[in-house]
Amino acid sequence: MSAAALRPDLDRDPLVVAWEVTRACGYRCRHCRADARPRPAPGQLDGDEGGRLVDDLARFAGTILVLTGGDPMLRPDLEELAVRAAGGGLRVALTPSATGRVTPARLRAMREAGVGQVAVSLDGPGPESHDAMRGVRGSFRRTMRILAEAREAGFGLQVNTTLTSAGAGAIDAMAERVAAVGAAVWSVFFLVPTGRARRADLLGPHAQERALRRLVRMRAGLPMRLKVTAAPAVRRVESELADEGLVPRPAPPLPVNDGRGFMFVSHDGRVFPSGFLPLQAGEVRASSAVELYRDAPLFRALRDPERLRGRCGRCRWRAVCGGSRARAFALTGDPLGEEPTCPYQPEEAPPC
Repeated sequence: MSAAALRPDLDRDPLVVAWEVTRACGYRCRHCRADARPRPAPGQLDGDEGGRLVDDLARFAGTILVLTGGDPMLRPDLEELAVRAAGGGLRVALTPSATGRVTPARLRAMREAGVGQVAVSLDGPGPESHDAMRGVRGSFRRTMRILAEAREAGFGLQVNTTLTSAGAGAIDAMAERVAAVGAAVWSVFFLVPTGRARRADLLGPHAQERALRRLVRMRAGLPMRLKVTAAPAVRRVESELADEGLVPRPAPPLPVNDGRGFMFVSHDGRVFPSGFLPLQAGEVRASSAVELYRDAPLFRALRDPERLRGRCGRCRWRAVCGGSRARAFALTGDPLGEEPTCPYQPEEAPPC
């Protein structure tokens, strides 16, 4: 079978579905997408509704289901939902908040329920920077404990880092910290100003470009896989640096973006292209999440690079990059508009 035949059809099956199983969380993170509160928000899907959602999502081929929040560990039926998802053929991941609810016993229970990967947020290389982002003193210490216990429990370990204007200078120190905790994957997320996240914390166009070039150049020397999230311009940067002979030529990229290889389901069953693009395509109490991903006009528009406007619409990289649709919407109000934080100036001639 050819490599092309093995590539997923992103029009039919997302690589990742994130389900916000609850919006409740005890933290007050300064960049929280959900603007979470300590108690569950009204309308949260109950156990039966959640089970039906999981059964529906199992119709996707090869999809990872991320049980997220808020703090998913506050959901009392979390293990039952994980068992049902894994039994349906979904690959299940978990993103807990760094609280006392994450104990070795609970981690073992989640592992036995079928969760294969745990992703933990680490937003600074030391206590001062990380705790400032999380808004809770002692968060760094608890995060280090959870990372060690999750590795001991046998999970594949992912560290998620949100990159802001204040933290861009700490990329090298963060890479050393993530390598030291034994993570298999480091996901560096470029901030989208939604929820509690502020525009003032965004990297500007040239700072974003510098950060992407630094990350791509360090990738080959890291002991973990580096994944860049919410900055699809990394695919252009990878190719440009390969042309300069500075990094190995990358494999043909998958053009994952908001609504293209990714879908988000909120605590109350609303379906969005991502958690950072707050445009609703439908809701699972009335429609199939699978059919919404495949056929909702919003999702279909986001997957069509010919629909892009501004510089993104003229750019020769639009089919593999397309710009962050969430950041374009947050900054311009147009989910198909150009991404203002990308400095690339496309040719004036019509793209190939």
